[in-house]
Amino acid sequence: MAKRIQLLLNQDVSKLGRKGDVVEVAPGYARNFLIPQNLGVNTTPGILKQVERRKAKEAERLAKIKQEAEDRKKALESVGRFKIAKPLGEGDSIFGTVTDREMAEAILASTGQDLDRRGITMPEINKLGIYKVQVKVHAEVTAEVEVHVTPL
Repeated sequence: MAKRIQLLLNQDVSKLGRKGDVVEVAPGYARNFLIPQNLGVNTTPGILKQVERRKAKEAERLAKIKQEAEDRKKALESVGRFKIAKPLGEGDSIFGTVTDREMAEAILASTGQDLDRRGITMPEINKLGIYKVQVKVHAEVTAEVEVHVTPL
């Protein structure tokens, strides 16, 4: 069996890897398809060092973004409770429900943070009271805040 060779991909290749990945492939696949189509190049020690530096920079950038998300989470949780006023029906029930859009507007009004409403997970809110709401700030960071539904 022939040994496998390493290539650096210049473009995304289906079922193989993404641009910038170092992959091991069969020599014939590299020689007959990937290199002639300019989908990959043979690796050298210099190219491998560049790939490692690029990966380190990317990891640093992602860590910075995650740290910013942690700071936003702390800011949200320090506010603690957000107030939303709704028209009152019979008993403690309200007209309609509290939506994620209203929650995003309440967060924007009190903290100045513009959040994507699709990242807000709310329980069904049909009555007055205090409810827990999950706010996804980052793919790995979720804040838990309270919303106080009051009569208008």
